[in-house]
Amino acid sequence: MIEFLEAIRDFTETGGQVLLVIGLLIFVMWLLILERALYLFIWHKNFKNEAVAMWKARTDRKSWFAQQIRQQTISRLTMQLNGSIPIIQALVALCPLLGLMGTVTGMIEVFDVMAISGSGNARSMASGVSKATIPTMAGMVGALSGVFASTWLNRTVKSERTHLEDALTIER
Repeated sequence: MIEFLEAIRDFTETGGQVLLVIGLLIFVMWLLILERALYLFIWHKNFKNEAVAMWKARTDRKSWFAQQIRQQTISRLTMQLNGSIPIIQALVALCPLLGLMGTVTGMIEVFDVMAISGSGNARSMASGVSKATIPTMAGMVGALSGVFASTWLNRTVKSERTHLEDALTIER
């Protein structure tokens, strides 16, 4: 376990301070993704069953008023389904931008070394190049994993909305 933590520390030192921010961002993004997945698999079923039971208990399902209640129920449950998905999508978009910021700060360090040493000393520029490439890689990995998860969440929410609309039928 200690070796694992030391490897993470070394990786973070190699990537610079921006890598810590990217790591925190990815951690928060995956916490939100996990929360949405748990909501979909556990809590949403209860809310859906309550809404369907409430709808089936109605005697009037064809009037304009009943249709407005149906639309309100579908909209309310859809809003609950979407929950933090817009935040997840924003965090996905932010990952590559922070990676780009890491690239810029790493390249600034390379140019500082070149200005101080007066030449292109490869050893002295190596740490700046790693600080330029590692955050970029981390931002892209975080964004790609988040894109797949948010796409799955959006597809599942759309499917659940369709199932809910089908469950709240108009016929009596």
